[in-house]
Amino acid sequence: MSSESEEQQLSKKAAKKEAAKLEKMRRRQEAAALASAASSLSVEEEDSYSSNYGDVTLPELKSCSKPDAGNWSIAISSMDWTRVGALTEELKEKEVLIRGRVHTTRPVSKNMAFVVVRERGFTVQCLVATHEAGVSRQMVKFVAALNRESIIDAIGMVSVPGNPIKGTTQQVEIHVRKLYCVNKAMPTLPINVEDAARSDAEIEAALQAGDKLPRVNQDTRLNFRVLDIRTPANQGIFRIQSQVGTIFRQFLLSEGFVEIHTPKLIAGSSEGGSAVFKLDYKGQPACLAQSPQLHKQMAICGDFGRVFEVGPVFRAEDSYTHRHLCEFTGLDVEMEIKKHYSEVMDIVDRLFVTMFDSLNEKCQKELEAVGKQYPFEPLKYKPKTLRLTFEEGVQMLKDAGVEVDPLGDLNTEAERKLGQLVLEKYDTEFYILHRYPLAVRPFYTMPCYDNALYSNSFDVFIRGEEIISGAQRVHVPEFLAERAQACGIDVNTISTYVDSFRYGVPPHGGFGVGLERVVMLFCALGNIRKTSLYPRDPQRIAP
Repeated sequence: MSSESEEQQLSKKAAKKEAAKLEKMRRRQEAAALASAASSLSVEEEDSYSSNYGDVTLPELKSCSKPDAGNWSIAISSMDWTRVGALTEELKEKEVLIRGRVHTTRPVSKNMAFVVVRERGFTVQCLVATHEAGVSRQMVKFVAALNRESIIDAIGMVSVPGNPIKGTTQQVEIHVRKLYCVNKAMPTLPINVEDAARSDAEIEAALQAGDKLPRVNQDTRLNFRVLDIRTPANQGIFRIQSQVGTIFRQFLLSEGFVEIHTPKLIAGSSEGGSAVFKLDYKGQPACLAQSPQLHKQMAICGDFGRVFEVGPVFRAEDSYTHRHLCEFTGLDVEMEIKKHYSEVMDIVDRLFVTMFDSLNEKCQKELEAVGKQYPFEPLKYKPKTLRLTFEEGVQMLKDAGVEVDPLGDLNTEAERKLGQLVLEKYDTEFYILHRYPLAVRPFYTMPCYDNALYSNSFDVFIRGEEIISGAQRVHVPEFLAERAQACGIDVNTISTYVDSFRYGVPPHGGFGVGLERVVMLFCALGNIRKTSLYPRDPQRIAP
């Protein structure tokens, strides 16, 4: 490169840097001017419109039924509420009453200020100006001084601006005539919702332009989770999670399943092993249930035929990974088998295809909000879910040069590689792998009829990660006791479970899945702590 071209390149860099510097300075000066305008608003004259704004009094907030208890009570007494998300052009020139949080405020002058109101991830711009009837300079000053995240009620007329409104979800503006602060937030918050809502791409773009925006790390988010979950992405995540639970229930109820609720305090351990939370139960050793496994099987013994449960599951293992928690919400199913354990896989297939279809149809806004902060590609799945045997999966890995133990479990790397191979060959990210080696399954798993080294069991994968584990259960009590002993479990600690099969029980099977993991993998979020409202892992037990 010639010295002349080098100089030109350096000159361009310097110009770009200087432009970014000037832009930063301009923003600072603008902010200072706006702050000065807010602070200089006059309070000299007596305000004849003082009843149109202010803090809601404590007596009013005590659910006082008197309509004339205060200015706020009088103002809202005869009005219906409108959700921020429902503010559309169809409401033009109609008066509305809204409630939400102060997202941002922007004083323009002594006579005008803007406030963006946020409710459940939706935002709308509100204009408070003295040219509107009933609005004084003191009211403008009151609005300009509101702390972010404070709860406010606003009454005003819906207007449709000529130009698109940047930075809000709703493309209408409220011309406010009354505004009341229902609850004040602290002047300085541990984290700003605006900062917590930024994507990595936005932060990187700002850095390229010479501006440094705050990055809220995961631990800080979780420490102040009550603020973090107010972001549009988190509002979307937990509404999607709610829909997953709803579809799970509705589908199974439509298939003749009964919802049950099993105990979480048990003697011994529900699946064996040492990864249990042990406790003293009135002088007796006990633990928190690792799974509702034993009790949902006992419900089949009790002639319910088909059961499911949504409830907490506890695992004490020290897993410091992106997909493990010490407490999560389990979605568990158990059902009578008429002919073949493939009947259980049939339920998994139809349940999750129905779930994915419903999420894509009913949660479009939520998925869009999640994708804006955490970009992801929609999940690829087929109307009829692909099924492969464990041996077929092992062969695919071997053909790709990955050596795995044919009678061992797949490690995380092998699962991801197999997911990649399945996607390339079958164009799906959701599939079932069945006939697992018996040695890697729990003691209550039924061996295959044609090869005792394998079992009537399956795992289900999304985006290369295991999400569901299921199987046909051993329902013959003598064989069940034999299997438990072989796995190092004291049969005396599960005697009521084994004995329940001595009274007659049909062949049965089932599966379990973690609610948080479903949402994490469907939205490709990369960390299960994003989909747990208040995560519990080996290092976190608060908030």
